[in-house]
Amino acid sequence: MEAYCMKCKAKREMIEAEATFNAAAAPVTRGKCPVCGTSMYRTGRTPAHESLIAPERPKKVVERKGKFVIVESPAKAKTVGRFLGKGYTVRASVGHVRDLLRSQLSVDVENNFTPKYRVPNEKKNVVKELKNLAAKAEEVYLATDLDREGEAIAWHLMEAVAIEPERARRVVFHEITEPAIHEAFAHPRSINLDLVNAQQARRILDRLVGYSISPILWEKVRSRLSAGRVQSVALRLIVEREEDIDDFIPVEYWSIEAELLPDGLDTSFIAKLVKIDDDEPQLGNEEVVRPILIDMEGAGYQVSSVKRGQRRRKPAAPFITSTLQQDASRKLGFTAKRTMALAQRLYEGLDLGDGGTTGLITYMRTDSTNISAVAQNEAREYIKNRFGPDFLPEELPAYLTRSKGAQEAHEAIRPTSTLREPEGVKQYLDPAAYKLYRLIWQRFVASQMEAAVYDTLKVEVTATSSAHSYLLRSSGSSIKFSGFLVVYEESRSAEEKSKEEDNVPIPAEIEEGQKQSLVRLIPEQHFTQPPPRYSEASLVQALEEHGIGRPSTYAPTISTIQARGYVEREDRRLIPTETGILVNDLLKNHFPEIVDLGFTARMEGDLDKIASGESEWVEIISDFYGPFSKQVDKAQAEMPVAKTEPESIGRPCPKCGHDLVIRFGRFGKFISCSNFPECRYTEPWLEKIGVTCPKDGGDIVQRKTRKGRIFYGCANYPECDFTSWKRPLSVPCSNCNGMLVVANKREAKCLDCEESFLLETVLPEKEQS
Repeated sequence: MEAYCMKCKAKREMIEAEATFNAAAAPVTRGKCPVCGTSMYRTGRTPAHESLIAPERPKKVVERKGKFVIVESPAKAKTVGRFLGKGYTVRASVGHVRDLLRSQLSVDVENNFTPKYRVPNEKKNVVKELKNLAAKAEEVYLATDLDREGEAIAWHLMEAVAIEPERARRVVFHEITEPAIHEAFAHPRSINLDLVNAQQARRILDRLVGYSISPILWEKVRSRLSAGRVQSVALRLIVEREEDIDDFIPVEYWSIEAELLPDGLDTSFIAKLVKIDDDEPQLGNEEVVRPILIDMEGAGYQVSSVKRGQRRRKPAAPFITSTLQQDASRKLGFTAKRTMALAQRLYEGLDLGDGGTTGLITYMRTDSTNISAVAQNEAREYIKNRFGPDFLPEELPAYLTRSKGAQEAHEAIRPTSTLREPEGVKQYLDPAAYKLYRLIWQRFVASQMEAAVYDTLKVEVTATSSAHSYLLRSSGSSIKFSGFLVVYEESRSAEEKSKEEDNVPIPAEIEEGQKQSLVRLIPEQHFTQPPPRYSEASLVQALEEHGIGRPSTYAPTISTIQARGYVEREDRRLIPTETGILVNDLLKNHFPEIVDLGFTARMEGDLDKIASGESEWVEIISDFYGPFSKQVDKAQAEMPVAKTEPESIGRPCPKCGHDLVIRFGRFGKFISCSNFPECRYTEPWLEKIGVTCPKDGGDIVQRKTRKGRIFYGCANYPECDFTSWKRPLSVPCSNCNGMLVVANKREAKCLDCEESFLLETVLPEKEQS
């Protein structure tokens, strides 16, 4: 056998050749040069190797060092990386890295509902980078969010990035601050597969429902429709409220009040008629009221009862996801989607001018009102120093979680430091983020303060005539100790406000037995009112009260039913469209359980049991899918076709001359040619607000920026460049006849002369929301 001699620099026939294996267990032949005796070496298998037993190939030893951390977002990665410092590499997965395939069901119903996951094309480069970094790290920390979805993302990362369980460390934290991060990394744990299975079961259930019902709706109604477990129930609530409003018949009724002046006093007060001869008055119409007024005019009035007392009003609990969305809607006018996007930024961290980012609030998807002892003690110290010891309750406040089936022991939404006052960070936040942070800060601080105390006064007046005895009642209160009200007052819905008693100013010197002079009688006609349409705030409240959905699902659910064209939002109220009503009727008739509030709530309870390890996810889904699949087959055969032609807008297509029609796409309404697919002309759907442009007389329409912010502009853009961030009003300025816009909740402002007016005087019939 020939080999190359390094000394002779020539090929030579080896002598004393011996077949063997090298250190890597590869076959080689060793020998000597016949000329100079130098050792020679040649690789490759020869017949002489056939009788030899090859040694085991040595395992490749990978030298790993350092610690690698994976979070969901770049902003979170920046903040966490800052606190961890050297020795840690932090990268973002940018959300989910694996999901069910969109092109198919991706659930093997014949094999225990095994899901088929894949890495989307747009995430392959991200996964590749994470995989390379994880392979070199000694320890890999999965620092995704602390809810079920975050746990599932951590599990998917471990699978997709090929991280061995013994190297994986799961860390969770309620806030992104330096102490919280160091505490979490000091106590890592393994992935909780019960939480993963609960989230996986939710995803599979939603896929089974959506991919089974939606194709039927496409076939029977129109394309781009969808159905889902939670969104279908939300739609039902909205449609049934609209039906209640349509079916409502107003009933006339009257009230009678009397303005009375106590003897010896200069101040009068108002009392309401509550009884006639010990019976509740039946004041159905003016004919009934008129003789009562005549009789009361001649009656004698005397105070029969005066009750003085005190009432304590406790502060509201710190925010959870649903109450944050409700208060942000009522106080700030934010949609649920916008509220959660802003809260995400506040949680992940913002630069406050000290050279790095810091998380300003705790995790924003929670249904727990728990507060850490550290946060409570800091808040109490702040309250004591800022407002005084009288504003500090003796015992630490404790609040019960009111949502059904509250998830893991999270914290409520609160500022990461009470000492970080809103005014101190205002310069570093955009206006919307500042308003939301201020709301969260105020609610938390108030929740740790002493109750407000009111002095209450209830007065009953008896009016006696020759024919009847009348009982009138008046109630009033005044603040004795403001307590938490110096910081914050909870918003209330229109329904809650309507149930409150009127707070009437009553002279403090009034006494029992004191005679009253009748100043005037105040009869007033009323009509019963229908229930109000849902706002986003009241819909979230209704879903929570029925135990439907979870903190992470409220905002996406409301966004989805609007994007699908089932519901429109007008003046902050949700109104079902014809399509929404039709889809709801079909689902109620053919899939009654899917839109049943009780069934959906019980399913949420089953998911909670999976998360706590009490139930197996395959068993829960199997129990659901058996009856459901039969309903799908029956609906496919029996559901009537209710397709409607696209609505024409009355203009021809500029390309081919066919009619332009309204269609629904992935992101809602748009205009396209009726000759599709031969003609693919499209244009955006412009929502008119009933105001003409001051520049060219065109229609003012509502538009959105790329980031989703609403503004108003002329429909004739780009020929006309009129735009306004504020909503224009149809009523002109009374000073200069210029355009008025909504400046804030109370005022309108003229764009020309800049004069301000109260909205109630400009639009007296405007619904106040």
